[in-house]
Amino acid sequence: MFKIAIIPVTVFAQNCTVLFDETTRQAVVFDPGGEPGRILELLAAQGLELQHILLTHGHLDHAGGATALQGVLNERRAAEDKPRLEIWGPDEGDRFLLDSIEQQQALFGLSGMVNVTPDRWLVDGDVVEFGPLRFEVVHCPGHTPGSVVYVEKTARLAVVGDVLFRGSIGRTDFPYGDHDALIESIQTRLLPLGDDITFISGHGQGSTFGEERRGNPFIR
Repeated sequence: MFKIAIIPVTVFAQNCTVLFDETTRQAVVFDPGGEPGRILELLAAQGLELQHILLTHGHLDHAGGATALQGVLNERRAAEDKPRLEIWGPDEGDRFLLDSIEQQQALFGLSGMVNVTPDRWLVDGDVVEFGPLRFEVVHCPGHTPGSVVYVEKTARLAVVGDVLFRGSIGRTDFPYGDHDALIESIQTRLLPLGDDITFISGHGQGSTFGEERRGNPFIR
């Protein structure tokens, strides 16, 4: 049995998502964008051990806490002679964003966020396995060049980052944004997966692909 815990982190209220197995107490975390101390507190309170740190894209509010979280946990793992915890994702098209997190945070007057070098870049069609769950990686550019969505078809669950929101879509007014590409990603890569898929967004409430197909003014 799997459970989901969402921790809104930083001033951006980004949905850091922890998915864990109630029996084995193993977990994965999606988009630890900041405040790694709060994430560590949840892991300790629930007695969880992370298996992966997964990123949907390279914006600081989604990735800014990943390096610090990885560093703390890998110090503990080294002392216990356990395998190293890795950061996976997003697509390499977001390398320039992950390389400039510290520069990005200065523009917002923030501190404590660190650049990220993933241990593994993900590409469309990759599969991330966690216990019996198999998250398929779907490359959905538009919000950023390297945005990816994680889809578990059996559980009918998707973690979409900032690609899609309840009643809205991700911003594309950045110099590297592409509105047409984002709409195409949603309409041709996500919605055909099924109306019954529930998704967790990077901000705000989640929804289903069906609800958005029928009522989202940006894509219907």
